[in-house]
Amino acid sequence: MTAPEAGSLRTGTPRRTTGSGQLPVLAVVAVGGGIGAAARYAAALWWPTRTGGFPWVTFWVNVVGCAVIGVFLVLVTEAVTAHRLVRPFFGTGVLGGFTTFSTYAVDIRGLLGAGRPGPALAYLAATLSAALFAVWLAATATRRVLLWRQR
Repeated sequence: MTAPEAGSLRTGTPRRTTGSGQLPVLAVVAVGGGIGAAARYAAALWWPTRTGGFPWVTFWVNVVGCAVIGVFLVLVTEAVTAHRLVRPFFGTGVLGGFTTFSTYAVDIRGLLGAGRPGPALAYLAATLSAALFAVWLAATATRRVLLWRQR
């Protein structure tokens, strides 16, 4: 059954499928995304990468952003009751705008175009590995801190 045909389980009447209920979510994701993207852009301005150089700023932005995602998601799913717009604003918007896996792909292409396949492959593997490890480590550490505080 597709969404437009789905009915309410309580009354059997068709559900309203207009997007108006999602407008606040869309708005907070857009605002948060703008904030996160501006922060990422500021980092790139403060620490510019020379042409053909290793993109350390993008690497660290992605790793730090993923660590913050790990902490944030544990907090809002396991520790506190947050307003329904907090996750879309901060998780999807701010952190989604801050982390930049599209720039990661462009950086890899730039390194390859500059004739640096070794650093390109190292960057490809290191960013993915470090970002996943950062999420895991931050989430694990946050859970442990929460358990320790409960004692």
